[in-house]
Amino acid sequence: MQGQKDHPMKVVIPGGTGQIGRVLGRALLAQGHDVVVLGRGGPSDACDASAASVTCDARDARDARVVAWDGRTLGPWAGEVDGAEAVINLAGRSVSCRYTDANLEAMMSSRVDSTRVVGAAIARAARPPRVWLQMSTATIYAHRLDAANDEATGRIGGAELSVPSYWKRSVDIAVAWERAQAEAATPRTRKVALRTAMVMSPDRGGVFDVLLGLTRARLGGAIAGGRQYVSWIHDRDVTRAVQLLIERDDLAGPVNLAAPGPLPQREFMAALREASGVRLGLPATAWMADPELLRKSRRVVPGRLLDAGFAFEFPAWPDAARDLALRWRATKLPA
Repeated sequence: MQGQKDHPMKVVIPGGTGQIGRVLGRALLAQGHDVVVLGRGGPSDACDASAASVTCDARDARDARVVAWDGRTLGPWAGEVDGAEAVINLAGRSVSCRYTDANLEAMMSSRVDSTRVVGAAIARAARPPRVWLQMSTATIYAHRLDAANDEATGRIGGAELSVPSYWKRSVDIAVAWERAQAEAATPRTRKVALRTAMVMSPDRGGVFDVLLGLTRARLGGAIAGGRQYVSWIHDRDVTRAVQLLIERDDLAGPVNLAAPGPLPQREFMAALREASGVRLGLPATAWMADPELLRKSRRVVPGRLLDAGFAFEFPAWPDAARDLALRWRATKLPA
């Protein structure tokens, strides 16, 4: 992270055992900050790959304290929030699953319940944090090909025609997630909703690792024609943007965490194939690629970050893909 504050910060990260939590935790620790992760398994959760859907690297947990919570009720963990500089709530059931009614309900309850209880902990703190960064999702925006969605003019989804009905459920979850933060009575704490695109890092089990695996297996072609837009953000830009949002007291409300260069899925995969040295990518039809994550057009741009003067290190996907592929290969080399 760049722009380190003059003094070490205490940062509490509920749900910080997943991919994004590890990315942020590593960067914060490297800056000398005190990082407290709230995990359902307590200290053992720091290396719980099954909970995080990311293979554990023991170095990720170094110097970070992991405190147990259940994501629903107040407990001793709430004392960690009192006196913290920032809270970054990343808690929520993984979307890497089939969108069954049971899974969608788990996504809704895990996001809303955890957001409400974080808000309750902040509300009762004698020394509440200056800022509460709350994970949200770029999925809140409508499926569209005609124009990009920024925070000011973007179209919230749910009313699109000719899309699967369950896509509206995802938007409903995102809207409820943000509403839970907005309704929290935390007048002394600035609130930011992080409408986050796919975060690309070389971590094993993360979205880039999965997409690269498909590419290396010659399955990295266009899906359902490949016209749908892919919004993404490089892990280094995530950490730098989060640092900016912690420091800038004038930024509150929804903020898109996405690179300024979304691109059609067929171009996205072509750049990934080039970065990985794979020439062939077999296409997939719509019925072969049912998950919304692959078919919905997420054409999201970071209007508020750009207006704030944020300069992306990786604004374009081809450069980002090359950097990530190199780092991915480095992590696979024998120690």
